[in-house]
Amino acid sequence: MNKTKKKVKGFTLIELMIVVAVIGVLAAIAVPQYQDYVKKGAFGTALASASAYKTKAEDSIAFENEFPFISASFGIGNITAASGAVSSSNNILAEVTQGGGTGSKIKLSRSSDGNWTCKHNGDGINVTGCSYDSGI
Repeated sequence: MNKTKKKVKGFTLIELMIVVAVIGVLAAIAVPQYQDYVKKGAFGTALASASAYKTKAEDSIAFENEFPFISASFGIGNITAASGAVSSSNNILAEVTQGGGTGSKIKLSRSSDGNWTCKHNGDGINVTGCSYDSGI
């Protein structure tokens, strides 16, 4: 009789441990990056939603000579603005209240000469056209 050994097919324990370690390292890098993208997406949504109200504010200033009261919600948060006389302290504030960007805020401020500026409270997040301000 001819006895031949069958070759066993499969992975060794070391090979499996190496694969698990590589996946762990990739996950450790990817998860924080993903969270930053979620926050940046929340800021983008808040900025777009708040920017839509700039037209309402300008219309109210042009025809009624006062900054309008705004209380609205968008998909993941709320937008507010206090009514009053046109001044350098007129603001539209968008705050994210749901999801990964909870607590994120964007403030659009209108100066008395009609220029709008944007500030946000997302440390380390780059929002185009917006500057960082922790005091929002």
